[in-house]
Amino acid sequence: MIEATMEEKHDVIRPTDDEAVRLAKTLLRSARYGAIAVLDPDSGGPLASRVGVATDVDGAPLILVSMLSAHTRAVIADPRCSLLLGEPGKGDPLAHPRITLICRAGLLEKGSPGHARAERRYLNRNPKAKLYVGLGDFHMFRLDIERASLNGGFGKAYALTRDDVLTASPALEALAASEQGAIDHMNSDHGNAIDLYAAHFARSQGEGWKMTGIDAEGIDLASGDETRRVFFPLPLREPSELRPVLVQMARTARASADNS
Repeated sequence: MIEATMEEKHDVIRPTDDEAVRLAKTLLRSARYGAIAVLDPDSGGPLASRVGVATDVDGAPLILVSMLSAHTRAVIADPRCSLLLGEPGKGDPLAHPRITLICRAGLLEKGSPGHARAERRYLNRNPKAKLYVGLGDFHMFRLDIERASLNGGFGKAYALTRDDVLTASPALEALAASEQGAIDHMNSDHGNAIDLYAAHFARSQGEGWKMTGIDAEGIDLASGDETRRVFFPLPLREPSELRPVLVQMARTARASADNS
C-alpha cells in the first residue's frame, strides 16, 4: 500500500521538456513581484511577504529590500528562502502557471560590480524604485537558485534543476557590460521595432513598449505594469550576434504584420 502511494506521488511529476523549461524561464524573466518565504529567526516558523523582483543577467532573482523588514532580517540570519512567481488571471487562480524557486539569499555589497549591475537591472524593471533605492536602509540581494518546482496548471507539475532555470552562455558577462547602451539605443531610436517584437513574438497589443533587459536567451519588454519575455531563435554565443538577431526579428515581425 505504501509502495503504491509512493509510485502515485512520483507519477505526478512530469518529465522535464523544452516546453516546461521555456515556461519556467518566462515566469522568471517576466516577474515584477513575488512572494518570498523565509524562516523567522525568533520563532523558527515560516514567514511570507511580497517583494519586488528583477533578474540578474543569468536569470537569478534580484530583490531590493529594507533592513527594517522582517523578511530581510530573516534571510540575513538564515539565507534559505523560496520565491513564488506567477500571476493569476481570470477564473480559478490555481489553473494558472506558477513557479517556486528554492534559493539562498546573498547580500550584494554596495559599490561592487555585482551590486551596480543588479541595481541597474532592477531599476530598469521597476523604475518606481528610484524613489527609495538610495535610502541607506535599502539593500540588494541576489537569490541563488538551487532547484525549482513548476506548476503549469492542473496536472502539469515539474521538478526543475538549477541548470534548467538559469541561462548559461559564454556571452553573458560581455552582454551585461554593453547591455544598458543597447537598451537605451533601442528605446530611443527603435521604438517601432520593440512594438513589433511585443506584437508578433509576445502576442501583445498596444504601442509604447520599452526594452528593459537583454541576455543571451532573449529580451525583456515592459509597457506600464505589463511585462513580456521574448526569446531569441537561438541563444547568443557572443555579443556581436545581438544586432543581427534583433534586425532579423524586426523583419520577421514586420513581414507578419504586413501580411495580416
